[in-house]
Amino acid sequence: MKLSAVALATVFFAMPLAAAPFAYISNQLGDSVSIVDISQNKVAATVAVAGKPAGVAVAPDGKRCYISTPEAHGFAVLDTQSQKIIATVKVSDGALGIAVSPDSKRIYVADWYNHSVAVLDAENYAVVTTIAVGQSPSGLMVSPDNRWLYVANRLDNSVSKILLSTHEVVKTTTVGTHPFGLTVDSTGQRLYVANVQSDDVSVLETASLRVIATIKVNMLPYAAALAINDSRLLVTNQDDGSVSVIDTEALKEIGLIRVGDKPEGISTHPDDRHVYVANWFDNSVSVIDAKTFKVVDTIKTGEGSRAFGQFISK
Repeated sequence: MKLSAVALATVFFAMPLAAAPFAYISNQLGDSVSIVDISQNKVAATVAVAGKPAGVAVAPDGKRCYISTPEAHGFAVLDTQSQKIIATVKVSDGALGIAVSPDSKRIYVADWYNHSVAVLDAENYAVVTTIAVGQSPSGLMVSPDNRWLYVANRLDNSVSKILLSTHEVVKTTTVGTHPFGLTVDSTGQRLYVANVQSDDVSVLETASLRVIATIKVNMLPYAAALAINDSRLLVTNQDDGSVSVIDTEALKEIGLIRVGDKPEGISTHPDDRHVYVANWFDNSVSVIDAKTFKVVDTIKTGEGSRAFGQFISK
């Protein structure tokens, strides 16, 4: 059976929306999310999101993007196909860090004020359980095998490791001062923690949750992302408008890249080479080439671009 010209055109124009990777940038001061088509590095749409959106977690299946809304005490659900908010969910007093399980079935929300993490069913947004952790949990990261949840406890200067089959905290380890952003490598063997007040990154072996290295970076590191087959760790230094590049084999800083003012959120393109940095005070996103250590593009977004979390679809 042959498709009509109209049907063919409909299929052709519908496919890029579903297939192209997008970055979802929370604009905290503008109560919005900029949807960036990263095949062109252009803002494709801007969606209103009330509640001072901060954290972002794109579901691995690509169907939903979850945006934490601290002042609305929960998160908003963005349908990535229609590019519309389809639900707002109240969870807790201080919803900030947010993450999604690798199978896209669970949503995890850190409560900054009540020192806990809520576990929600992604089908109906019901709270499955609440896990007590350290003071002021912020960054969250689920292991690639979906067995473990790691939590940065900012005011406790620690990281907790939670067994997801039982929702039990099995270990908590002291790291640097005021940990915030976390990232785990593709094998699940190493965890990297950006410590805001001690200006360094803690490197942990996940099996034992033991700190194996501490790497100095620049002022107020907030978040980190891996690139180039996990060989490079890029860390946003909020107070000096830069990104540190760390060699993950040598465990030392090998480069410093100037970006916009007050960079925070950072996430890697599916090509594993280009890294996107949300500049909070510049209302922009810097695009870094992780091989050349150069900014190759700057995208104007919305007011107060923060994008804390995994904000790029695969």
